[in-house]
Amino acid sequence: MRKQIKKLFFFMMLFTMISIPFIPAEASGPVVYKVPVSKEVEKGLLAFLTRSFHEAEEADAKAIVLDIHTPGGFTDAAGEIAKLFDSTEIPVIAYINDDALSAGAFLALHANKIYMSPMGRIGAAQVIESSGNAAGVKAHSAWVKAMKNAAESSGRDVQFALAMADPDIELPEYGAKKGELLTLTASEALAVGYSEGTVQSFEEVLKEIGYEDAEVISTKETFSESLARFITHPIVVPILLSVAGLGLVVELYSPGFGVAGTMGIVSLLLFFYGHLIAGLAGYESLVLFIIGFVLIVVEVFIAGGIAGILGAVAIVGSIIMAGGNPMYMALSVLIALAVAAFGAVILIKIFGKKLHLFNKVVLMDATDTESGYVSNVNRTELIGQKAVTTTPLRPAGTIDLKGERIDVVSQGNYIDKGKDVIIVKVEGSRIVVRAHTQEGEDK
Repeated sequence: MRKQIKKLFFFMMLFTMISIPFIPAEASGPVVYKVPVSKEVEKGLLAFLTRSFHEAEEADAKAIVLDIHTPGGFTDAAGEIAKLFDSTEIPVIAYINDDALSAGAFLALHANKIYMSPMGRIGAAQVIESSGNAAGVKAHSAWVKAMKNAAESSGRDVQFALAMADPDIELPEYGAKKGELLTLTASEALAVGYSEGTVQSFEEVLKEIGYEDAEVISTKETFSESLARFITHPIVVPILLSVAGLGLVVELYSPGFGVAGTMGIVSLLLFFYGHLIAGLAGYESLVLFIIGFVLIVVEVFIAGGIAGILGAVAIVGSIIMAGGNPMYMALSVLIALAVAAFGAVILIKIFGKKLHLFNKVVLMDATDTESGYVSNVNRTELIGQKAVTTTPLRPAGTIDLKGERIDVVSQGNYIDKGKDVIIVKVEGSRIVVRAHTQEGEDK
């Protein structure tokens, strides 16, 4: 166990060392930062862009060029990234070298200028739920307004931004019929003012903005930032928590500490590590998790239930606090708990008595005579022996059998003191007698 913890600590330290970003030397001339905006738009991307913009400000960059190629992503993350764009004093240039769809289009509209490659596209920005269906009226209305504000902030014609987000708005001359979303090509975007120019390469963008001789500093995601983007993805989070819950449940029902427990702990460490690197979680959530874990350990040694309940509440609370969206994190926790509970039921049904913890908390043995358990010695050797009553039997009393006083009951008839009896039945501690005549006839 101790060796496994040391290994985990070593790998976490290695991740931290790898995550240290490269800090360029101070440049003598103008500096332009090239920042990629790729894959999905989510909170992990926000952390990377925040770090990149901070470096650009420290280097006194003259411009930040966003190399955009994204299919879109999540509106809450896009809103935070747009605030980052709006808050910087450095000009932000969007270079759409392929696609800026959905949330990508929203981000491009928050840039000061937009340039597109000949194969570039921008648009198709309707809000889609995780189920694949269009969002509800409230979410749809809010997103349409956000797209309108983005177009207005950059001085562009809002009807095109609205047609990108609302399928009910028709612009048939640009291929947006009723029920379809608007997506503009490079030439169409240039014609309607949604692009400042069509360029063949990044170098042409620099020429267009007047910094063709500037030193270009390209930022890249560190290993930890890439890992954080993957871990904090809304689809990965419930999977990771489910693996953690199921692994720990399996470990509780297994002897020793093995693969299942290691998987559970590693999943939880990855969850908090990713959310800390992405800037979604503070150390208070990690401290709360540690407190909850300690309370559960205390519950193992001190029965009562209160410490265990408080520990479980603290752990669930720490996980919810670690995410940017409490409602989504609560849903992820419920999914993980359901998976863990289902896994526990399957384990009990399939393995039953073989489970280590199950044997400790549930009595599996039956105290029956077939298993060799008896509550009293069954003295069957007494059957047929004769004795004398020392008390009246009404029907219970005592007899004397060769100097041994024995509690007995008669078969129902009253038998006076000093009478001869014969033992006819033995059932554990119950010994039954009946009267025995001097002539040898039983009554």
